[in-house]
Amino acid sequence: MIHPNDPLNTAGAESNGADASGAEQSRTSLPAYPSYPTSLTSQDPHSPVPAVRMHGLTKDFSGHVAVNNLTLDIPRGSFYGFVGPNGAGKTTAITMATGLLEPTSGNAWIAGHPMWGDASPSDVYAAKQSYGLLADGLPVFDRLTAAEYLQYMGALRKLPQEDISQRSSELLAALDLTGTGKKKIVDFSAGMTKKILLAGALVHSPQVLLLDEPFEAVDPVSAQVIKEILKQFVAVGGTVVISSHVMELVEGLCSHVAIIAQGQVRAAGTLDEVRGGIPLVDRFVELVGARHLQEGSLQWLRGEPQ
Repeated sequence: MIHPNDPLNTAGAESNGADASGAEQSRTSLPAYPSYPTSLTSQDPHSPVPAVRMHGLTKDFSGHVAVNNLTLDIPRGSFYGFVGPNGAGKTTAITMATGLLEPTSGNAWIAGHPMWGDASPSDVYAAKQSYGLLADGLPVFDRLTAAEYLQYMGALRKLPQEDISQRSSELLAALDLTGTGKKKIVDFSAGMTKKILLAGALVHSPQVLLLDEPFEAVDPVSAQVIKEILKQFVAVGGTVVISSHVMELVEGLCSHVAIIAQGQVRAAGTLDEVRGGIPLVDRFVELVGARHLQEGSLQWLRGEPQ
């Protein structure tokens, strides 16, 4: 669902009917959180304003609670791992925080700008200008070439044409997509598609990057380049949030981590704080719970009589 206050939303509030009325009631009763002075919504990595703040986020899908009162602050200038098993609520939380899915209750802030509650259209616009997003399920303009896609994304962010051309050229070269020429995205491999979507999230030089499984289906050489790009982005004050269930990847890249299970935060802090002196995967299993094969199951795989 597109944010109802998004200036780019052309559907209009009328199209939501009774759902919009109910959502409005929920938004008026959201918990309050302090507003931030404009001077604090800068790209200063030492700013006390979190890059991303999620407060009491809940999403109930007709009785199935995917995210349950999730509260988390992601510091500016951090490389933050958002980890959990499949179905933990990671993607749902990110889509709510970025204004793409309306929460049942709760609110989110990007670079100090509110996304829900009584957020004005200018608040939502400022929040969305502050981030770049790579997530499954987003519409892909796959009838465009790589260069056309970046041209479109840059124009959408109102970048000067000179900047669009320069940044597009550099991103395509860095991600080994220059040679795609007139080939349309619909004909790209899964890994190539992931790379052009990442380039689109980067082209406007956002303050915050939110990336859902950014290395999935990406070849090892390209993955190494992406890691270098993300590390450079953080080194100059940007914030990266990656959602993943690959503990080794998060442990090798991230300065901070939150472990999510059943729609709730089980642990959050610096990597060392969360690990507590043991490997992250062991802490993860400890907090999320291990699963073991039932005794006697799958005997046929071992050639044993059932």
